[in-house]
Amino acid sequence: MFMYDALHKASEVPVKDFIVDTTEKPRARGRPRAFDADQAVATAQKLFHTHGYDGVSVADITGALGINPPSFYAAFGSKHGLYLRVLERYAGTGAVLLPQLLRDDRPLAQSLVAVLEEAARRYADDCGTRGCLVLASVHSTDAEAREVASSAQAAAEATIRNFIAARHPAETERLTDFVSTTMAGLSANARNGHTLEQLLASARLAGLAITQILPAEAP
Repeated sequence: MFMYDALHKASEVPVKDFIVDTTEKPRARGRPRAFDADQAVATAQKLFHTHGYDGVSVADITGALGINPPSFYAAFGSKHGLYLRVLERYAGTGAVLLPQLLRDDRPLAQSLVAVLEEAARRYADDCGTRGCLVLASVHSTDAEAREVASSAQAAAEATIRNFIAARHPAETERLTDFVSTTMAGLSANARNGHTLEQLLASARLAGLAITQILPAEAP
């Protein structure tokens, strides 16, 4: 969904608990690794974003990276290990950054509308990575991938819920559900080919509903 710094907090199952240690260990002399691990994660991020966890095989990954399976397993341990690296990278390169948008210096409605509009812009990215990378895998048939993606989604919802609760506790649950549902819809529509203009129109219409629900509020 909207990954962000919430990946590292507000979840009962912190992402760090899923992370495998991929720190470089001292290596015996010999031929150096033939690929750049950071670039490999960037390439894999596009694959997972486009096809979801289930739609990407180890063969797909090694083919895209131009390496053989032993090199892949030596670098990342497993497909799931690589996916965790991808999620960490996505948190800083493609996710909706909630802490920057949920601001205390403006009315709550404005902050929530800003979140929806930013989601529309990010999900409309036309470089083969439309929609939300996290939502692409929350229904994965792989239990580990499903758990970590669902945890990331839940962490984001918790960030939104806590922000709303601090300002309008009576509206917390229905507004959190509404924002979450709208973002999921924006992601799905982006994957179905909706343009940025269409996604922004939907986000702004949802914003009007939020504004009507909440009472007038000074910054």
